Amino acid sequence: MDAMGKTRSVLTLTGRFINEAVSFFVFSILDLVDFILCFLYKVADLFFEAEWKPCYCSSSKEVITNSGKILVSEQGESKIVCLSSTKLQLEEISDTLYTRPSLLSEVSKITTRETKRGSAVRSSFTVNSTIVEMLQGKIGGQICHPIPRWSDCDCKFCTSWTSSCKETLYVRAEGPKDHDAREDVLFIHGFISSSAFWTETVFPNLSSAAKSNFRFFAIDLLGFGRSPKPADSMYTLREHLEMIEQSVLEPHKVKSFHIVAHSLGCILALALAVKHPNSIKSLTLLAPPYFPAPKGVQATQHVMRMVAPRRVWPVIAFGASIACWYEHISRTICLLICKNHRFIEFVAKFVTRNRVRTFLLEGFFCHTHNAAWHTLHNIICGTACKMDAYLDTVRDQLKCDVNVFHGRDDKLIPVECSYNVQSRVPRARVKVIEKKDHITIVVGRQKAFTRELEAIWNNS
Repeated sequence: MDAMGKTRSVLTLTGRFINEAVSFFVFSILDLVDFILCFLYKVADLFFEAEWKPCYCSSSKEVITNSGKILVSEQGESKIVCLSSTKLQLEEISDTLYTRPSLLSEVSKITTRETKRGSAVRSSFTVNSTIVEMLQGKIGGQICHPIPRWSDCDCKFCTSWTSSCKETLYVRAEGPKDHDAREDVLFIHGFISSSAFWTETVFPNLSSAAKSNFRFFAIDLLGFGRSPKPADSMYTLREHLEMIEQSVLEPHKVKSFHIVAHSLGCILALALAVKHPNSIKSLTLLAPPYFPAPKGVQATQHVMRMVAPRRVWPVIAFGASIACWYEHISRTICLLICKNHRFIEFVAKFVTRNRVRTFLLEGFFCHTHNAAWHTLHNIICGTACKMDAYLDTVRDQLKCDVNVFHGRDDKLIPVECSYNVQSRVPRARVKVIEKKDHITIVVGRQKAFTRELEAIWNNS
């Protein structure tokens, strides 16, 4: 037994060393590829949109202020000042948008440090008339991006929101009308997904009793599915929450509701619960991405490295690393896959003889790179420093039931994240589903999961 244990340990260490060595080589190459693509996209944007659009490889101030906004920072936090027709707003953005260490970035910092020494002036959060005038001037002269952009899909499904005079989220609603329902249930999907994650799994399996007692709302988040995909949005937490309120809570007069959320949607669910503490009947979180940062470690950077560890194995971690670390490679993937999703879906249906439902493909393909890039950084990474406070509020001020589900084989969000939630909110009940991962925690066991949800709603 000792010999077997030693052999297993040696093999594990060897595999880990090979993974790290190969990952270092592969991601060094990808750093260079992304650097080259940066210039190619600048030229392409200039050709198709008559604008040399900056990116986050550039100065963070350049990319943000060129979109008609002012970047301000204090004590390591970053915000942007936005001017609407009636008010100024401070939008919180993640520093991971423009601070992603790599070999090229470190070399660039060393070579430019001397030339920029003394030129950086720390901004204050104070907004005065000068900033207002600067914003007015920039916004007044701002070039509007075509909708959609040249690298985004222009099919009727992806651009259906442009035909409406109201910019509200796509909402799939089921259940009794108006005040006949006892309570409401809001479903929030995860990253690069859509409302179909719920409407194709849970909704068809709801009992007749649930359909008569509850109203169900499944949304496409801002930038995903059939919801608006504004090219000038930063997809911040405030924008996502306000769109949910304007699209569901206010028009449908939702006063008391349950929330069911998956992955990234768990962050929005917690923020929404903290904002409406007296309205929440229950919180059901699936694979919540909660990574408490060690003392002295910047929370945003810690979460980025946990979600996207720059490793080639497992494959899902490699995909997350591409999406999180490489602005231009991820844009290229969107250009090749999302822009051509109709052809890919046709091929998938043809190969499977239309026997496999493609709702997961629809959710994965139907978004813009701008939406995915900013939502990933501003929500998953950018809210890292808020999660402790959100969970503390749920623990101390909310009386609702908290249920957490997690797949034992989830390679993207480890099961420890759910136990981290429970350690912060002791009354949270954690259920780990054996032999299930980030997706199959629902897909493939939708009947059983729907029964579990109905039990939660009825007992809350």
